Amino acid sequence: MLSCGVIAVAICAEKSDSLPSTKMVRYGASMGTRQRIAIGMALGALWSVALLWAAARFVQLPVFALIPTIMTAYLAPGLVMALMVGRLAQRRFFDDTIIDGQALTNAAEIDQRVLRNTGEQLVLALCVWPAAAVMLSGLGPGVILCLGLGLAVARLAFWIGYHVSPPLRAFGFAASFYPTVLVGVWAIGRLVIVGYG
Repeated sequence: MLSCGVIAVAICAEKSDSLPSTKMVRYGASMGTRQRIAIGMALGALWSVALLWAAARFVQLPVFALIPTIMTAYLAPGLVMALMVGRLAQRRFFDDTIIDGQALTNAAEIDQRVLRNTGEQLVLALCVWPAAAVMLSGLGPGVILCLGLGLAVARLAFWIGYHVSPPLRAFGFAASFYPTVLVGVWAIGRLVIVGYG
């Protein structure tokens, strides 16, 4: 068994689009960071449950508002994504080392990663939220509205966290991903237990 001070070889990906590289990592050296990230993820899970609970409990919209709500639920996250695109364009325009389309570096590379992950989260939401909203019937409009607003807030936390704080980044990721998964599970569970309608 290796103690906390022993150096071990770990395989880790430095970039999501690169091949894994081998790095020397001290066992225990990153446990503090790992624990803080785990706390951020746990808080994101708590946020997710609270968001869905509050949406179901306090946000009551008429069922006839379902289609307009589904159509507008993506507005806030879409505006956050537009902000990310604009920020990335601004970084490229004012940085002579990347203005001609060169590979992004430093903060611009981070913004690109955040933008890519935000696109992934929105695609996932587009696949799950509309069906979940319909399957949740009367609760659907309020839930989908809160999911949209919650995703916008979580994406901002992820973006800021990616630049300044791994635990905040972890919170932002979990608070973006978990609500979509949970509402999908909730909707399917409701369909199985209660039936459609």
